[in-house]
Amino acid sequence: MRHGFVTLAIMFLSASRALTCETHVCLVDPDSLLLPHIITFDDAQSSRGPGYMVKDILVMSGAVFGERFAGQSVTSRGDHDEITGAALPPLTILPGAPGQNLSVVFFDGNNVLNGYGAAGFPKRRAQGEGAIAFLFDKDQSALAFQLRGGEAGTAEVSFLMRDGHVLTRLALPPAGEHAFGFIRRSGKADIAGVIIVNDDPQGLAIDNLKFGKSPDLS
Repeated sequence: MRHGFVTLAIMFLSASRALTCETHVCLVDPDSLLLPHIITFDDAQSSRGPGYMVKDILVMSGAVFGERFAGQSVTSRGDHDEITGAALPPLTILPGAPGQNLSVVFFDGNNVLNGYGAAGFPKRRAQGEGAIAFLFDKDQSALAFQLRGGEAGTAEVSFLMRDGHVLTRLALPPAGEHAFGFIRRSGKADIAGVIIVNDDPQGLAIDNLKFGKSPDLS
């Protein structure tokens, strides 16, 4: 019973913080979210250095990963990807061009997911500069992930519904080895897809994607 009260308190705190924000998806302390499903990428094939190149979409339990969604285009800002255009319904994940998609890197004891920019795999100046998109199997009301390898650049996260509508775009604080949590202000479970782009000088990877409904307290 005590665990139940603690769980309810954490959920209430997260919801209260969401009510104070002015966007449809709100940035919250990731530790305040009880999210039972986690993708660590440790089950994916990987290697050191530039990583293991993912030539198509990457299928993991609960979500698939690529570069963008159908209907969107990718352009470059220097070495970094920029995603433009409206996503078509229903939301469909697409990989990047050959050498400009994803790689899974064994980094600091575990696997992380990189996007590759226009310079292409395996060039160092492309690693982490590419966009990363992911599509959930089921719509979500909250999620969290960790950014890896940041050198004080910035990242932007877009949250999309399954019909392609953009709920919110959020600019994240200067990037480092940080985790970020997000919650739908209304409480609706309608976050279907996410796109992450960045301008970090060393590029960014992601790890520890958390999502799913909180445990049933009944």
